[in-house]
Amino acid sequence: MWLVVGLGNPGAKYARNRHNVGFRVVDELVRRHNLGTASSKFGGDVVSGVVVTPRGRQKAVLIKPMEFMNLSGYAVQRAAKFHDVARDQIVAVHDEIDLDFGVVRLKRGGGPGGHNGLRSMIEQLGGADFARVRCGVGKPAANQNVNKDVAGWVLSDFPAALAADVDAMIARAADGVEAILGLGVTAAMNQFHAPPPAPKPATGGA
Repeated sequence: MWLVVGLGNPGAKYARNRHNVGFRVVDELVRRHNLGTASSKFGGDVVSGVVVTPRGRQKAVLIKPMEFMNLSGYAVQRAAKFHDVARDQIVAVHDEIDLDFGVVRLKRGGGPGGHNGLRSMIEQLGGADFARVRCGVGKPAANQNVNKDVAGWVLSDFPAALAADVDAMIARAADGVEAILGLGVTAAMNQFHAPPPAPKPATGGA
């Protein structure tokens, strides 16, 4: 059993924010795998079912904590305890300002990096050794005070002109979750981060 956590803030005004990418990835997984309608449990919106992965079908609980970002860990801890899910079977999907927009990376463990949702999860789970699917949202422009403006940046919407690119990132992140569930974190990272194969040289004469 896996627990997949999409981090975000509840409410319509936050729905398209950069900070809510995790919610949107969970929604994409629910759509892909026809997991049905969420129910309110543990302080979050929860769906359970089977996710088809590169190595077969995996049982999973997907949760979007609904107590705001800095309290996300409470819902995650409750769900993990109820379903007896260990930390190494938890995947958190979140926005990442230290990655360029559109880049998706997988990892296990590490600090919160200033992300309040991750910080809350680490505190409530008693450790940081869960998997992460990091969705790059970039940083404010170089001529802005990055430290001052990060909160406003992640709590603002993606520009409408980038909608197709955002959708592609969400799809790629959902692929990453499926890879972790099917292969485990290390194998998923090796596969997911591998450079594309070099093109074969043309053959034949003129």
